[in-house]
Amino acid sequence: MAGHSQFKNIMHRKGRVDAVRSKLFGKLAREITVAAKLGLPDPAMNARLRAAIIAARAENVPKDNIDRAIKKASGADAETYDEVRYEGYGPGGAALIVEAQTDNRNRTASDVRSAFTKAGGNLAETGAVAFLFDHVGLIAFGPEVADAEAMLEAAIEAGADDVRSDADGHEVTCAQDSYGEVSKALEARFGEPRRTTLVWKAQAPIAVDDETGEKLIRLVEVIEDQDDVQNVYVNFTLSDALVAKLEA
Repeated sequence: MAGHSQFKNIMHRKGRVDAVRSKLFGKLAREITVAAKLGLPDPAMNARLRAAIIAARAENVPKDNIDRAIKKASGADAETYDEVRYEGYGPGGAALIVEAQTDNRNRTASDVRSAFTKAGGNLAETGAVAFLFDHVGLIAFGPEVADAEAMLEAAIEAGADDVRSDADGHEVTCAQDSYGEVSKALEARFGEPRRTTLVWKAQAPIAVDDETGEKLIRLVEVIEDQDDVQNVYVNFTLSDALVAKLEA
């Protein structure tokens, strides 16, 4: 996933997830609740709910938390969240897509706009940068399920478009329209994936210098730290030297 995966790996290796575990659990629980409310509360009949549960398991969210989040969707006092997408440019002209779930659009828009402005970027209109990305299916597996050649062969047979394999595992991407079919075929062969979801994949990631890269990382951190923000996607890549510095 180019810049997106590179950024995510840095965040995890810096221990950021552990530092904000309770906030992460809250975001994962919110996605479970939203998914359960939009469809059936049964993950076998609701692909989005199943994907949300898989994501929660990957972060070791307790089963009780997952069950409560599902039940919350059908309660009389169930909260209603709007799904919103923000788009903008950061330092160096890098493009960002921000996905959020909010019960107060004005608050969330103000917080996201403030983050962009303070980082020397600007929040743009919806559609301003989406054309630089493809909305695709992502199915991720650990490295232990298969070697790179076997995963590539299986992905091609399933109808996927691309496979990225390294020491951390395999990331299979496919067209949005074939996401369900590809996901089921790979799961039948390799078992439950580590992650399965729709993501925004940069078409042509841009390389940024180290000074700009550090500013962009800080911008993404500030945006991701907001309770309403679920995902941030970027179209920039960092130098090996900066990656090593950030992971140190």
